Amino acid sequence: MPNWNEVILEIQQEQKKNPKLNPLDTVRRKYLRKVSEISGRNTIAYYSGWLQKPQAAGTAVGDKDKSGFMLTINKLDRTKGLDLILHTPGGDIAATESLVDYLYSMYDKDIRVIVPQISMSAGTMIAFASKEIVMGKHSNLGPIDPQMGGLACQAVLNEFEQAKEDIKQNPQSAALWQVIISKYHPTFLGACKQAIEWSEKMVFEWLESNMCEGDTDKVKKIVGTFSNHTEQKSHARHISKKECTEIGLNITDLETNQDFQDAVLTTHHAFMHTFSSTLCVKIIENHNGIAYIEQAAQPTLNK
Repeated sequence: MPNWNEVILEIQQEQKKNPKLNPLDTVRRKYLRKVSEISGRNTIAYYSGWLQKPQAAGTAVGDKDKSGFMLTINKLDRTKGLDLILHTPGGDIAATESLVDYLYSMYDKDIRVIVPQISMSAGTMIAFASKEIVMGKHSNLGPIDPQMGGLACQAVLNEFEQAKEDIKQNPQSAALWQVIISKYHPTFLGACKQAIEWSEKMVFEWLESNMCEGDTDKVKKIVGTFSNHTEQKSHARHISKKECTEIGLNITDLETNQDFQDAVLTTHHAFMHTFSSTLCVKIIENHNGIAYIEQAAQPTLNK
């Protein structure tokens, strides 16, 4: 299968061969179809262009994504299960819950997630809803601790508790802590606590009902590790395949099947080239070439 540079050459050759067709679409769909042919399963790629367009709106998991999945799942033979190729920075918790509920209603527990590079935050939560996660040596998941306004909810609560304890031990520090803590409205603290409880409960139920069915201790370890802001240090931390396996997730090595690995990684390259060369910020696409595509707004010129 072609590597990164060879995919570029193939796209250029396709442009010369069929100038009336979009070569990016042609090459991308060719290899996505190959992934499905090798696995014998339905395959949907859920891709975000946040790495190429970090400031663009629409790259995160959101409620509009369900429309994309409804489009791409329609008319598929659902008895073949679903392979979901994930590349996302994460996003809204409510949208994530709704999306997983929909996928379960379509495929029950027969969902396998493939991570060619990165699936962070809510993307990791979606992966936890599957029966199996396929990762390469280069693949990463991320912490699932909720964020609000760019702040880690657990870090906010920890700081508030630290303030209370410090003031109790040293009342003279109250003035200093007042300046720091005054930025947190009481309702914000409550919202942070609820977000943590909500996300952990959601992921716990998904893991216990599918990937780790019946093994409550394993589920507690996984959720406790991935949701622990104190341990992970940063919401942006990249958690390796090795660590994911050691924690207890059901991880399959992408390298086990060379043909499958080549097809997945070439598909990944093709999606990356699409984001780099177009205004696309998100693509949800199945192996039959049916796609839901969101584009970034074009800047307007002031005259």
